Amino acid sequence: MKTIDFKWPLNIKSGSTHAGFKPDEQLDMCWVVSDSPASAAGVYTTNQFKAAPVQVTKKTIELNHQLQAIIVNSGNANSFTGDEGIQNVYNSKQLVADKLHLDDTLIGVASTGIIGKQLDMNTYQNGVDNLELSTDDIDAPEAIITTDTCSKKVCVELTLNDEPVTITGFSKGSGMIHPNMGTTLSFIVTDANIAGDDLQNLLSEDIVSTFNQITVDGCMSTNDMVLVMANGAAQNSKLVPDCDEYVEFAKAFKYVLETLAKKVAQDGEGANNFVEVNVNNAFDKQEANLVSKAIVGSNLVKSMIFGKEANWGRIVQAIGQTHAHVDPNHVAISLNGTEIVTNSVPISFTDDELKALFTDENIIIDVDLNVGNASGTAWGCDLTYKYVEINAAYEG
Repeated sequence: MKTIDFKWPLNIKSGSTHAGFKPDEQLDMCWVVSDSPASAAGVYTTNQFKAAPVQVTKKTIELNHQLQAIIVNSGNANSFTGDEGIQNVYNSKQLVADKLHLDDTLIGVASTGIIGKQLDMNTYQNGVDNLELSTDDIDAPEAIITTDTCSKKVCVELTLNDEPVTITGFSKGSGMIHPNMGTTLSFIVTDANIAGDDLQNLLSEDIVSTFNQITVDGCMSTNDMVLVMANGAAQNSKLVPDCDEYVEFAKAFKYVLETLAKKVAQDGEGANNFVEVNVNNAFDKQEANLVSKAIVGSNLVKSMIFGKEANWGRIVQAIGQTHAHVDPNHVAISLNGTEIVTNSVPISFTDDELKALFTDENIIIDVDLNVGNASGTAWGCDLTYKYVEINAAYEG
């Protein structure tokens, strides 16, 4: 597997446009389309107030795990919009179906932006009318961002059965990031040949240790969704679980998910520091993931990092508030490779020495629980004044 410049897999095309949901001619709508029906999979927010596009697209994929097109708008979430919002998703599907001459059951819809505002269908129609298809259009990652400071994208290539296979993914997300699914909006397309059920199982398994392990602000979106399409155009032999090629594809697929998840965490609203927390020697994998996410999601820990104060007690409280097995007398904590706590006792440092551990923009916290053999990782960012400023003025 190798990372390559962003491009679309075989027989995948895209288009981006300004529909009018955002001001100043900003890109705010895109679609990604396969030349033929593709195997499809999805994971969705567990927020009880699921946005209309999440509800409808989930039902669409569960019909037969197939999609041929995904359309996304930014600037309006179509969330908490009642029956009218649901109908507008079906209307959106029909607009795309009519233009592409497809069955509307092959179309997934996603939206992001302000909550509680009905989707203006004249604006949506304008966007669909303006969308074109091209293998050269690579602006889809730009068209889906809201408060993001940059687009998030990744592309890898690997060889399966002597055939080159491409996996391309892009995401948006900066605030309201605390997933339990998946999070944010993320879309992955590949020309690999894999059945829809197997693709769904792979996505559902990998999401647990990738997107579900990031947090920016502890707030779960109503619109979180990760969708995948695999059209088989690479003509590799069909991937089936346990075969060598499936294992290789699974590694590359997880790499794409993890890379996108980390890019979202790194671009947290107002963030100065990207934070990685590694928990080792936990009781089991579930507890390792739980503790690592509790640490990276703690506002006290996030504030500690912003203030460049190695107050390790804040890390300990985050561990202790979980239900994970712990040995209170044998916890070790390291900050950027330097151990600051051993056997639950702090190591002596001067204030200047501790501050020097924060010189890098990337902060790595390692925790050894000493109660088992499992490990887990979570990603997030610090909490700054800028986060409050952004969200105090947010209008979609």
